[in-house]
Amino acid sequence: MGELEDAVMTRVWKWNRPVTVREVLEDIQRDRSIAYTTVMTVLDNLHQKGWVRREAEGRAYRYEAVSTRAAYAAALMNDAWSQSDNPAAALVAFFGMMSEEQRAALRDAMRIVQGPETRSPEPETTENPGSSGGGTGR
Repeated sequence: MGELEDAVMTRVWKWNRPVTVREVLEDIQRDRSIAYTTVMTVLDNLHQKGWVRREAEGRAYRYEAVSTRAAYAAALMNDAWSQSDNPAAALVAFFGMMSEEQRAALRDAMRIVQGPETRSPEPETTENPGSSGGGTGR
């Protein structure tokens, strides 16, 4: 997924409603010059990939996001990771680039994915923790 696809999807999510090629085009043109047919092709590609759905309105289509930005970001990361010839090394490098806040978010996400932890039983303590083993009088 390229930079232009991301720019188009950003607008679709931002507006959170069905959008036309013309609306996306006019918004992108505030930042750079781009052709109508280019935006139309990108939206068609995003439709083919399943990221947007479209509904005919007259001779044009209105496009709407199928998924969330989070799911899109996850797919981007998965695509990049799966293309690596050494996925473990790619993960290590990726984690090394993360800020402490991002690492905390990763730990939170792992806890959610793994579900509630099964706690191992705490080791039993004796009533007199200062004594050496072999307690008597139980």
